[in-house]
Formats: sequence, C-alpha cells, structure tokens
Amino acid sequence: MQNTTSSRPECFPDGSPISEWFKNTTIPPLHTLGRQYVLTDYGILPGDAAIQTAKIQALIDYAAAEGGGVLVVPQGEFRTGALYMRQNVHLYIARNGLLKGSADITDYPLCETRIEGQNCLYFPALINAVELNGFTLTGEGCIDGNGFPFWRSFWLRRQWNPKCTNKDEQRPRLIFLSGCSDVLVSGITFSNAAFWTNHLYKCRRVKYIGCSMLSPHEPVGGPSTDALDIDACQDVLISRCYMAVNDDAVALKGGKGPWADTAPENGANERIIIEDCDFGFCHGCLTLGSESIHNRNIILRNIQVSTGYNMLWLKFRPDTHQLYEQILVENVHGKCANFVNINPWSQFFDLQGRTDLERSAGRNISIRNCRFECDTFMNVRQDEAHYHLSSFILDHLDILAADPSYDESAIEMLQISNLNLCKKETIDFPDSVTTLADDNAVYHK
Repeated sequence: MQNTTSSRPECFPDGSPISEWFKNTTIPPLHTLGRQYVLTDYGILPGDAAIQTAKIQALIDYAAAEGGGVLVVPQGEFRTGALYMRQNVHLYIARNGLLKGSADITDYPLCETRIEGQNCLYFPALINAVELNGFTLTGEGCIDGNGFPFWRSFWLRRQWNPKCTNKDEQRPRLIFLSGCSDVLVSGITFSNAAFWTNHLYKCRRVKYIGCSMLSPHEPVGGPSTDALDIDACQDVLISRCYMAVNDDAVALKGGKGPWADTAPENGANERIIIEDCDFGFCHGCLTLGSESIHNRNIILRNIQVSTGYNMLWLKFRPDTHQLYEQILVENVHGKCANFVNINPWSQFFDLQGRTDLERSAGRNISIRNCRFECDTFMNVRQDEAHYHLSSFILDHLDILAADPSYDESAIEMLQISNLNLCKKETIDFPDSVTTLADDNAVYHK
C-alpha cells in the first residue's frame, strides 16, 4: 500500500487551487474491498478454452445481490466477452492473473454507447462500468484485449477501402467508464486493446495510478489503441503510469460536429493532471482533439518521453467549434518528431450545411522547463479562418531540433524567454507518417 501526499503548493493554470483529492494516491489493499469472490471458488477455471462471459457475469451479479465485494481474478488465464460491473462490486486482478478478451465480436453484443465523440449504437468494451460510484479496479495482473485478430482484419479492410473509418471495422474497446464518480484504477497492465484502451465518458474524480497501457506499433500496429481517452470529464489524475501505444497516449475528447458545443451529450474536460509518467512510442503524448469541444485547466508535468511523434498536439477541426485554454506543460524531457504540433484536422469532417460556425481558439498555454530533442520545434500552422492562437508562454526550454524555426506571427502575444534552441543535423523520423486519413499526417513535415 502506498500513501503519497504531494507537498507542492499548487494551482491550476487559471489560478484556482488544486484540491487535496489530487494529492492523495493511497491504494486500498485487497482485504479492505469487502467479501472476495474468487473466480476459481465458483467453478470458473483458468485455461478453459471456452469463453466464460456468462459465468463471470453471473458471479458479478450475484456479488451485487449479496451486497457487494470484490471479484478476484486469480493466477491463470480467463477468457471472456463484454462484462458489466455493478454498484459496490470491485475488480481485482491478482499477480499473474489474466483476463483476456474474446476475439469474436459477437461476444460483445451491440448497445447504446459513446464512441468517437458521438452517442450511438456500437459495441461495448471488454470491461464496462456505467454510472457506478466508488468503483475500484486494482491488482498486479493484466487485462488483455486479444487485439491482434482485430488489427489484422482492420488493416486488410483498409487495403480494400482506404477511406474506411474506425467504426467500419467492428472492434471493442478494452475499458469503458461512463457516468462514474470516485473511481480508482491502479497497478493493472492493459495490453493489446482491439480499439481504445481506456475510455472515460462523463466521469468525475477518476484516478489512474501506476498502470501500464501497451499496444504495438510494429510489425502489426494496433490501430487507434489510445492509452487514455478522456471524454467530457472533470477531475482526473493520471500518475506514475507507462504508456506505449499505436496512437495517442492521453487524448482529450468531448464531441464533434457543427453543433457539438450545444449538444447535452457532449461536454468539456476540466481539471486534468497527468504527472510522473513515462511515455514510450505514441502519436501524441498529450493530444487535444480531434473529437473535442472545450479543454480547460490541463496539466502535463514531470514526464519522460522515449520516442513518438508529438509532445503536445492540438487538433482543430473545421467542422467543430473548439476552445483549448489554460494548459500547462512543464518538466517534460525526451525525444519525438514534433515538440509542438498545431494544425487543422479534417479527418471525416462534415459541416452539415452550417455556414456560421464560430472560430475556434487555443489560448493561455504555457510550456516551461523542458529539455527535448526533436525533428521540428514548433510545427504550427496559422489558419485564421478556422482558429486563432494567442497568449502562449515558452520559458526555460532547451531544444535540439533539425528544424528549429518558428513563426512568431502564428501566435498572438507569444512570450519567449530563456530559450536555448540549437540545430541538429539529422532527422530521426520518416517524412510522412499518416493516421487513418491520408490528409492528416501526424508528422506534417
């Protein structure tokens, strides 16, 4: 058990205090979570080739009827399709315990859910928690999405139809938390998600502590296996995690479309802290968009990046009004293609006939105390027809870049101080690396 309380007297970028909730990273031991419902005690055995969804779901429902407790996945491999957690029932994956997802999409029955900035009929995740209060997912084991068959099928479909979307190829997410509050996720390794790894939608007070989120980018990359998608949430802490995935590490979402900012199912992300984490390969360490309408009071700090494409990535959709403000990036060190990437993002956009869409904005963004090696320092494209950038502060940056140039006119009220910007002779990343649409290169070189 760890009980770490930060002594930093801190505020969010807008000056409001960071609450004590963010500073407490206590992990409750197993024995404090209530009566233990161990899979093997109820005839659910490891190594069974059968998909055991019905048995595991029945045990979750039984535990809920008995007043709650904790479902324990012991040592061994247990295969399942979509599971739904219940109020007062926690989930614990023991060391060397493995909950592995079915590779058959029919084991994930269609339901009304949230995906890619829209509420629609789609497939559930492997683990689903809907409107739960106080849910805990802890342990030292692994939840594996068994993604390889889904990835292989996706890339085959892309060869047949290069314009196919994520939803065209049927894939489940790994974890979906919807409408939950006071959630703790700790110690778990999340691997090989077929689609997004962790998706939080309209949640409040969620902590991810000491987790690993993994999917390969080669030889067969896991398409759109974002480590954490935070979608219209408030008060989220991501601490001491390791993320290496074939898309964004932390992506802030919240809705898309020409009327997205007025739709009740969408919303802002506020008071998000990502700290003391290590990033392996990813497309964006912190990405705002592409399905996003408002992100405010976001902190990325004390981060080590080993490789990837973008440290900070702001995607501006021409069909969505977006506001990105009060962002702080500090004490981030490492190596990637773009230190900052701000560009239009037109993947599958649709104005739906609207002609009076308000211009988007990125403002009050501070980046300080960073040491980075990159191909491009500021990959920032000015596009005043669609978005306006203002009030950026760059302070105490030590940057080694193949392209150290930057256009001060692209950002109104750009303040630069203590910038050590040096040119390197080599480029480490390919000239054109694309995501799911050919017009949205993650590198933009």
